[in-house]
Order: sequence, then C-alpha cells, then structure tokens
Amino acid sequence: MDIRAVRYVGRLKNIAVTLFRYGFDDVVERLDLPGKVFLEKIHRVDRDLSSWERIRLALEELGPTFIKIGQIMSLRPDLIPNALILELRKLQDEVAPVGYDEIRAVVEKNLRQPLEKVFAEFDETPIAAASLAQVHRGVLRENGQVVAVKVQRPKIQHIIAEDLSLLDVVANQLNERMEASRVYDLPNLVKEIKKSLDRELDFRREARYMKIAKSNLASTEGVYVPEVLEDFTTSQMLTMELVEGRKLKDLDSPHQYDCQLLAKRGLRLTVKQVLEDGFFHADPHPGNIILLDNNIYCLLDWGMVGRLTRKSRYEIIDLINAVVACDSERIVRVLLKKIRVRGGAEINTDMLEREILEILDTYHSLPLEKLNVGRLLLDITSVLRDNRLQIPVDLAVMIKALLTAEGTARQLYPELNVVEEARPYVRRLAMERWRPETIWKNVWTGLLDLAILQKHLPQRVSQIIDKIDRGDLNIRFQHENLARLRSTLENISNRLTLAIIIAALIIGSSMIITTGVKPLFLGFPILGIVGYLVSGLLGLWLIFNIIRSRKF
Repeated sequence: MDIRAVRYVGRLKNIAVTLFRYGFDDVVERLDLPGKVFLEKIHRVDRDLSSWERIRLALEELGPTFIKIGQIMSLRPDLIPNALILELRKLQDEVAPVGYDEIRAVVEKNLRQPLEKVFAEFDETPIAAASLAQVHRGVLRENGQVVAVKVQRPKIQHIIAEDLSLLDVVANQLNERMEASRVYDLPNLVKEIKKSLDRELDFRREARYMKIAKSNLASTEGVYVPEVLEDFTTSQMLTMELVEGRKLKDLDSPHQYDCQLLAKRGLRLTVKQVLEDGFFHADPHPGNIILLDNNIYCLLDWGMVGRLTRKSRYEIIDLINAVVACDSERIVRVLLKKIRVRGGAEINTDMLEREILEILDTYHSLPLEKLNVGRLLLDITSVLRDNRLQIPVDLAVMIKALLTAEGTARQLYPELNVVEEARPYVRRLAMERWRPETIWKNVWTGLLDLAILQKHLPQRVSQIIDKIDRGDLNIRFQHENLARLRSTLENISNRLTLAIIIAALIIGSSMIITTGVKPLFLGFPILGIVGYLVSGLLGLWLIFNIIRSRKF
C-alpha cells in the first residue's frame, strides 16, 4: 500500500467495498487495498448493468466528492470514452443539505460579523444543495435587495483533498498494473480534476467569470447573467441577485414557451461564446439554465469555463468547415496542429485519416439539417484518444460544451438546423480573419518575431560553439513510462533484502542455540528461540505475499 494512503485506511476500505459491489473485482485485485479477504461476503448489484452504468452508480455511492469528480470527467472527451461521458451526464448533483448552524458559521466567518448585521432575512432552508455548496435566499439589510447566497460546504476542501490523495494513489497503481487503463492516462486525469476543483472551490474566481460573461453577452438578445455583489463575495461565499424562473430540466410543460426560439437562442449563445468571445460556459446542461419571461435564458453555475485564443478559434472554424465538407485530409491537417502525442507514440497519418473517414461515412448520408456536429467531433476525439493523441484541454471542453448545448437545443426543438444556426458566426469570424488590418497585424507580428530572432540568434549560436570548444555541451535524456519497471525492481530488491535478513536471523539463532547462552527456556537459549520465531513469521509473511500476488 502507498504510504500516503495509510492515513485513510477506512476510506480506502469503503472504496474497495464499493468497487467490489459493482463488479470491479479486477480493479480491486490490482490495488493493494485493505480488507480484500472479506469482500466475498458483500452483496453485489445487478450484473446486467453495463460497465459505464456501474461506474456512475459507484461514484454516486461514494459521495459528493466523487459525484463532482464524475461531472468533471464528463467534460473531458479527450481522456475518457464517449459512452462513459454520456453516462456521467446523468450524475445528479443534488445532495442532502448541511444544517443551518454550520452554514451560518461559514457565512459569519467570511463576513467577519454577525449574519443579522448584513441580512435582514436569511432563509434557513436552502433553495438548492449540491456537492460543493448550497444556495440560500437572503435579503440585504442596507437596501432590501433579494439575493441568492452560495455558501461552500464546511470542511469540503479537506474532504476533497483526502479523496483526491487517495484517487491519485489508485490512479498510479492502476496505470502500473493494468495495461488497458494506460490509454486513458489516469494520473494525468487526476491532475486535471484537482486543477478544476481547486478553481471551482474559489468563488471569487466564479464571480470574475460571471462579470466577464455578463459583459460579453450584454448586447446579446434573450440572455441574462445575474449581477454579482462583490462586497459580499469571498472565496467561500458568492452573493448574487436572485433570479426566479423555471429550470429547464424541470420544464414539464414546454408549450408555455416558444421552443423553436429557445432552441435557436441556446445554440447561438454557445456558438457566440465559443467562436466570437473565446470565453464560454463549460457545461450548459438543462440544470444550469433558468427560463425567464419572454423566452430569456439565464445561465447559472459559472464555476467551470473554457477559454480559446483567436488562433484556436480560427482553427476550430477550419475544423468545422472540414467536417461539414467531409474532408478527412483537411481534418487531419487541422488536428495535427493541435494534438500532442502521449507515451512516445508515433502519428500514423494515413491510418488516422482512414479512421476519420469511417466516422464521416456514418454521417455522410444525413441531410445537413440533421448533422450532429458536437457528436461528430466527439467521435473524432475518441479516435485521437485511442491512438494516444491528445488535444488541448480547452478544445476538449469546447467539444463537450457544444455537444451539451446541441443536445439541449434538439431536446427543445428536434428539427433544429445546427449548421445553419452556426453559419453567421463562422462567416463573421472567417471574414475577420482575412480583413486587411488583421492580415497586416499578423505580418507585423511575424516581422517583429523575425527581428528578435536575428538579434539573439548570433549570440545563441556563439554560446553553443563556446560550450562545444570547452567540452561543456551536455545532452540530457529523459526516460518515460518506466514506473512499472521501477516498481518491479523495488519489489524484487525488497523481497531479496527480507530473504537475506531471514537467513541471517536463522543462522544467528542457530549459533546462539549451540552456545547455550542464558537465560534458558526448556533448556534452550531464549534469544535463539525468539530469533527462530521472528524469522519464521517473516518467512510465512513473505510466502503469503508471493502467493497472493500470483507472481511465482
């Protein structure tokens, strides 16, 4: 067992039991988890469930932290399979609320004064409760404004830190012991999850995101972002105006709204954020959308966003145009500018193009208005992942956001023509790309880079030549993917060292026995007897571990 996990043995046991209950025996077997010998007595869930369904149910059973982790994983189509992404979208982020006294303590700690001095009213019952925080209705004392106060759950940062530490142990062990898991790069996935959760746990960051989004969307018809009250916002508490309406996920009677208009507005909103602003809501699912009067969207939960540079947006336009034209060669050419290789693999462009062609063939027969661009991009991302190729994080998040927005829009209005709705933004950005001032700006930037290069190049070449003359030029090699070999060598050396110690104890005890050194027990030296007992126990423990690992 990893030394980092010793502190959390109880939690590790819960993880092992849950994994076993949902049929992940092979995972438990490869992890050095406590209590494995008692797992056979545990009742198992229905075996007819798919692997992806069992993963979702296991995450729900493991609690709020793992639910949030599952939701973050669902935003990463570059790292996990498409089928699992679709299943993780079903995770419910609605949990039992924390008691009012605990929430009050968090609020007063962040306000640095009694709650009653700031709020004339503060409802004890939350209007929403999720894994990281819960939202309470309040009324400000200074001006009577009705607000929504998002308060972080007490000790949630400590709980998440513990669970992520254990998850890191599990991911590294699976990466070393399960060949099939390496394509998903589990250790890197844990790092990305940790980075995302650290950002989401800082509510001041979410407040900044909301201000940016409100500014970007100020002139966009049919969209509203709540106003943030910065004077009452901290890293653990976010105060905003209370917006009341119907959550899109709870919409039981859509006929009271113009579904066609809502679908178009929702899709245009995502496309505008991605292609025009380069700043977008990472997870625009129905649970994060409130419908106001006059078919107006209100976007909530800005804890996770994506960002795209202007260059990336131009490349996305090229990619979308190539996808619509079913041009596999052009798709590969655009992707090669963005992807990086994992694990030292080589890019086989011919094979990659053939696999992308197979995907395009499945969509080629569809009329343009039925083309699901997000799903098509998701399938292409799956091909890249299977070939150990990885796209940038924000591009992966963009694909997932587009898929979610497209799915939500089609749910409201199945006949929606996605390509037609995206066309104005694609055309506008494409025209901007070739405007004389943009071309001149790019040329000027290139000339500046060239001037800087010619200024420093002679000096750098001279430095290299001087190092060669002095014999100081060093070449550094970096080894990759040696974790499994290192672990094997450590196991071998540990067992060999233990065997030598056991042999030394037996030889030393035998020498003591022959000398008759007192004190005696049954006529034999006690020290020699103790030496035999210790060596015998160590020997049995070593044999047990060798048999348990099945490596003999």
